[in-house]
Amino acid sequence: MALAGPGAMAQGPKGPDAGSGKIVTLNPKGTPPPVKLVPMAPRLPSLDGKTVFLVDDGFPGADSLLHLMQRWFGENMPGVTTVYRKKAGAYAEDDPALWKEIKAKGHACIMAIGH
Repeated sequence: MALAGPGAMAQGPKGPDAGSGKIVTLNPKGTPPPVKLVPMAPRLPSLDGKTVFLVDDGFPGADSLLHLMQRWFGENMPGVTTVYRKKAGAYAEDDPALWKEIKAKGHACIMAIGH
């Protein structure tokens, strides 16, 4: 008597390896596309007189951290201007208006990405 439908037992291997005790599997990883490496921006020789954007991606607590950093800069590096911004959308979403503002008015950016 053969079973069919839900609860039916899976069939074993068929073909030349049937009954040999071998299990045939496939690699689920596949082949990822090549990664294009992008170098980091060159380090500024000094932050004095520069504007640093502090960008919050919305992760809980990122705003608190960045505001503490902003206060630290004010107390320890008064020659540095800090600008706090909250990125529009979720972490992986683009925010072209913010990137444009940073490129036009900023010299550096610290982005709080939490996990």
